[in-house]
Amino acid sequence: MPHVLLIEDDASVRDGMELVLRRHGYGVDTAATGEQALALLAGGLGARVELAVLDLMLPGMDGFEVCRRIRARSATLPVIMLTARGDDQDIVTGLEAGADDYVVKPVTAPVLEARIRAALRRAEPSAQTRGTDADLAGLVIDRAGLTVTKNGTPVPLPPIELRLLLELSASPRRVFSREQLLETVWDHTFLGDSRLVDAAVGRLRAKLEDIPAKPRYVQTVRGFGYRFGPL
Repeated sequence: MPHVLLIEDDASVRDGMELVLRRHGYGVDTAATGEQALALLAGGLGARVELAVLDLMLPGMDGFEVCRRIRARSATLPVIMLTARGDDQDIVTGLEAGADDYVVKPVTAPVLEARIRAALRRAEPSAQTRGTDADLAGLVIDRAGLTVTKNGTPVPLPPIELRLLLELSASPRRVFSREQLLETVWDHTFLGDSRLVDAAVGRLRAKLEDIPAKPRYVQTVRGFGYRFGPL
């Protein structure tokens, strides 16, 4: 049974989401504040939580900082953020903080459950293993072991960033549109949000590139999308 940590300060929203998730077979723990959630993750609960659903507008420590601290603690825990307004800057800031996906409240039960299922699938150790291992200018991608090293140093990547790197590097020099990446990496078969792709690329570059503004590995092809490998 997948186990979810739901971080939401509004008791009525929190109770409703918890009920929905339990009806779909999830184990659920809840927290009303970011501080409470981080304390739970630092304790015994951290070992069994497989995904966090995080509201951005929390009292005290806001959801952006909570997301950053979750990411600092775990590179692999999927985080879906909840935003009440769908504000562009909130979404971008949340994605840059390390969230894997987002939903705008109020959210229907089928949408929330579908996003959680997709995030859990992405976290499974069955990411794209086609193609050959890559060794490019100090960056080594082991597709079978699902590991990445840079100049001999391991680079821990969250599932979404690892899947994105594996997808791009499976076909060096091929240009992928944002829509293609949303479908293959995020499992978004509907019209998705390209900001998910752009934010993940930015986080990936910050970890892999010597100069993120002048990337060697994950490159932008203006007007088309992204590609892996030297020009």
